[in-house]
Amino acid sequence: MPAWSDANGAARATDRFLSSYGHGPDGVWAAPGRVNLIGEHVDYNGGLCLPIALPHRTFVALGRREDWRIRLVSALAPADVWTGAVDDVAPGRITCWAAYAAGPVWALRLEGLAIGGFDAAIESCVPVGAGLSSSAAIGCAVAVALDVAYELGLAADDPGRTRLAAACLAAENHIAGAPTGGMDQAAALRARAGHALLLDSLDASVAHVPFDLGSAGLELLVVDTRAPHALVDGQYADRRRSCHAAARRLGVDSLREITDLNAALAELTDPRERARVRHVVTEIDRVRRFVALLRAGRVDEVGPLMDESHESLRTDYEVSCAELDLAVRAARRAGALGARMTGGGFGGSAIALIEAGSGGPVGEAIRRAFADAGMREPDLLSALPSAAAGPVETRADMRR
Repeated sequence: MPAWSDANGAARATDRFLSSYGHGPDGVWAAPGRVNLIGEHVDYNGGLCLPIALPHRTFVALGRREDWRIRLVSALAPADVWTGAVDDVAPGRITCWAAYAAGPVWALRLEGLAIGGFDAAIESCVPVGAGLSSSAAIGCAVAVALDVAYELGLAADDPGRTRLAAACLAAENHIAGAPTGGMDQAAALRARAGHALLLDSLDASVAHVPFDLGSAGLELLVVDTRAPHALVDGQYADRRRSCHAAARRLGVDSLREITDLNAALAELTDPRERARVRHVVTEIDRVRRFVALLRAGRVDEVGPLMDESHESLRTDYEVSCAELDLAVRAARRAGALGARMTGGGFGGSAIALIEAGSGGPVGEAIRRAFADAGMREPDLLSALPSAAAGPVETRADMRR
């Protein structure tokens, strides 16, 4: 599953824009998908997480309109152009894929920013339904496009990008109805090539941690299990409610505040709440240890932390599935230093830290394990820490 080049992605989005609207866009912008190295289901618990931006990106060709109309077209629904007014974008008003693309308009206007109409065409090589944040990539690509089209100036620095990320999160929560935390948007808008993004969900602060797999003779393999993955079916929201209920019982604002895990578990009587708390607290500690190893140049030692994370997500948080567990087991048996599910779970993708150049045999072992189990053949991609959302092609570039 190779990533598109910027030129290829821009050409695809521009062609769809031209064929849909009969004129050219003002430019093309792109936002990446993401893989979370460790720190799962802690972003809505005040925790720490460590994603990287993928080279796989969503491309948006966009042109400003001088009225209050919005038109959207996507490869997800190539035969249909969604049309509405700016004022139509509100919670409960859009029930299709267009909610992810139009949602930032509502969130940015809620902040008092002047946003009007626009036409947009969307193309993407971020796998849909793979737990790699394809939905956030759509919203963040539209947001950086609107930032230029309406001269907001937010994408010029990290404080502005932090505001854009918060707006995109609000849009996904309230317009698309997906109760996610803020990790996906932060990765898409604030990541840096060659680095992992250490995100502190308590204050939205970030640190860029060098993640140089090549010098360590390693690579990161992503396994899209192709098991159905959705965050709006109630399971994700149920985990979030359980954590927040446990925090209330423990008298803390977030589970990040727990310093004595055993004492906290002794106060809880609901076995599910105890398990959820145990995962969150131990996962935050794993993030800290993972980051310490990266900063010490010991990336080849993080595998056991990945294994521990998967086991915690499987048993305490109960968000894994047969396909994810099989991908992890098969990767480990084929020589992976560590492997774990990544993303929200209930399907989606797993990641494996492997020796450089071993992607072929490890991938074949995983495919063979899936075939033996009678499961759909998984898709594989290589994850390199890539750049955040931004412009790909401007009108001036197109004229040249």
